[in-house]
Amino acid sequence: MQLARVIGTVVATVKNDSLEGRKLLVIQSLNANLKPQGQPMVALDAIGAGTGELVFWCRGKEASFPFKREDTPTDCTIIAIVDSDAHVTNGSRRR
Repeated sequence: MQLARVIGTVVATVKNDSLEGRKLLVIQSLNANLKPQGQPMVALDAIGAGTGELVFWCRGKEASFPFKREDTPTDCTIIAIVDSDAHVTNGSRRR
């Protein structure tokens, strides 16, 4: 799992049948200090996240695990919403 912030949405006029009714969101990966790292990417939303939310995402084969169909074509999936960033630090407690 990796940390990211949802920074936008994607509208697709044509999708694979297994993606019908699912949201595609643009996420920006974050480091332990909540600073952006790397390029934004498109992720399939498995949990109902929205723009501005802090989320965990996964990639690879595991990205399709939250969906009933194993043939869901995704390589990047949002799997959790982070309720609070109070404990998200670079291995130390915030003061």
